[in-house]
Amino acid sequence: MSVGSASRASLYTRMVINKDGKTANIAGKTATFNYFESVYSPEVTANLIFVDAGGSIQADKDQDTQERLGSIKSSLPITGGENLEVRIESKSGTLNFTRNPLKVDAVPSTTQESNREAIFLSLVSKPTFENLEIKNPCKTYTGNISDTVKSILKDLNITEDKMDIDKTRNNYNFISRSRGGLDLITDLCRRSIPVNGDPGYFFYETRDPDREGTLFNFKAIDNLISEDPVETYTYSGGLQANLDNDENDFRIIREPNFIKDQNVQERKKWTSSRNVFFNPLNNTTTEEIYTMKTDLPNKTLGKKVTYTDEIKGYTTTHKQVLDIGSLGNINELTPNNDPTEWQAKSPMRYNLLHSQLMEIQVPCNLNLTAGNVIRVEFERQGDDKSLGGIDEQTSGNFLILHLCHHFDTERSFTSMTLARDTYGLYTGK
Repeated sequence: MSVGSASRASLYTRMVINKDGKTANIAGKTATFNYFESVYSPEVTANLIFVDAGGSIQADKDQDTQERLGSIKSSLPITGGENLEVRIESKSGTLNFTRNPLKVDAVPSTTQESNREAIFLSLVSKPTFENLEIKNPCKTYTGNISDTVKSILKDLNITEDKMDIDKTRNNYNFISRSRGGLDLITDLCRRSIPVNGDPGYFFYETRDPDREGTLFNFKAIDNLISEDPVETYTYSGGLQANLDNDENDFRIIREPNFIKDQNVQERKKWTSSRNVFFNPLNNTTTEEIYTMKTDLPNKTLGKKVTYTDEIKGYTTTHKQVLDIGSLGNINELTPNNDPTEWQAKSPMRYNLLHSQLMEIQVPCNLNLTAGNVIRVEFERQGDDKSLGGIDEQTSGNFLILHLCHHFDTERSFTSMTLARDTYGLYTGK
């Protein structure tokens, strides 16, 4: 099978490392480039391999009194913190980090062969690289959680046009206690409840779909999975047509890998829980049994969840000291960020979302980002194939958890880890 338009090589139009006024063009030296996003990561990452054969850049006088041309690694030198300006053009769009370059976040690893070296660079986005510093070590935050998230990001010099934040309906008052802003937001995810829907958020960084640079997303799970699919991909048990045909741009090009499927025994561990709450003001303890049987999620990617597990009691116990009077009035009787609203439902929402996990590879599509919903259609197999159409049980909507855009000198493709909570095509019922 030939490698055609559907997975054609991309063009490195700019690949420049710069440091302290020195620049090195590695566009013609780069063998591979990988770009990564994940709904579980507050930072965009990337890596590349380029070949350094020396004679590329003038060495410093303290390294070489004759100032001869030396290797990029030693003469720039690459020690971490360098800017990498990237522009890669593909059939589906452009990966562009020129005005907002990526940052080298580690000393490069090398593999030496004869008179040249293969240099591996690990990269992160500029905003996350610059915001490792704890800028407000003991700041107090109060009020609505989504407003707090916006405030934290502003403290990190991130403008509102670089934020996509879903409104929350619950509050949380706390002191940062010497934690970095991005870590603080990540911790808020499980405590957050959207205006309409069940608890559970993701905080993650993606490419900005409308302009160069990146976007910070604080998104409710229920809101993400309610979005319409941005693309539809089909799988028929193998490509029946040559990839030179543009119509195959939306075919899955390798057999999907189901890394996790519905597991009844595992599901029983999180579908019911005993929740114990201790009130330190009056020294009392309350408890409640929470079960998915009586409180199913409002929104799903597939058919509505049906509860069939026969569990008469509970399988896990959660214990929590109510946060009462720790900030403000000591006699305040209302719990701060009341855990009865999220402690049981939040882990249930996360676990349910991961009921089915699948890895797929498709022709490079730079329009896709982590957090998108895509539709995957599996053609009927075996005797059912005579019925035509798609398999309505295995096909359906999936959420992109992790994504990698891969580029090399011969091809480009997009690899994804997908998740969904239930089988089948969504019917709203």
